[in-house]
Amino acid sequence: MGATILIAVLILVGIPLLLIVFVIGVYNALVRLRNQVDNAWSQIDVQLKRRHDLIPNLVETAKGYMKHERGTFEAITKARSQAMGANTVNEAAKAEGALGEALSKFMLVVENYPELKANQNFLAVQEELTGTENKIAFSRQSYNDQVLFFNNKIQMFPSNIIAGMFKFIKRDFFEIEVAAEREVPKVSFS
Repeated sequence: MGATILIAVLILVGIPLLLIVFVIGVYNALVRLRNQVDNAWSQIDVQLKRRHDLIPNLVETAKGYMKHERGTFEAITKARSQAMGANTVNEAAKAEGALGEALSKFMLVVENYPELKANQNFLAVQEELTGTENKIAFSRQSYNDQVLFFNNKIQMFPSNIIAGMFKFIKRDFFEIEVAAEREVPKVSFS
């Protein structure tokens, strides 16, 4: 009789205790993943700020050479302002895509100004901007990986139950829609 009571007490205490330990473990894993997503976003944000800071230098260097390209400068300035004012990941992705397109058009126009392409200040800023673009791409990949891990965790059983109880919500990927990236390049040998 004493052994039966002991087993019953162990079951009544042990099962809830195991359940509590499980919930705590899953909750802590979700918090860790959420924090990793936030950290990955802050890494992107640092690189985007650097990009935003470099653009005025690039434009100012080019203005002296490209006096008839006012529309190009205005497009970059407008796109940069919108990108700096983005509040969500989706807004940032859309605005950064537009800024990337404006910068691409700017670089195409620069091709018409050989003196500008030879200017050391312009080349230095352009090189810094290129390095920053590479860092943004790397940071974006890292962020999207973290979002994938987090979203998987909050959507898969049994952690989805804990995620729902504590209101962990799905995060958005940082996907930049640039028409030029989606187009298939045309190759002609004629």
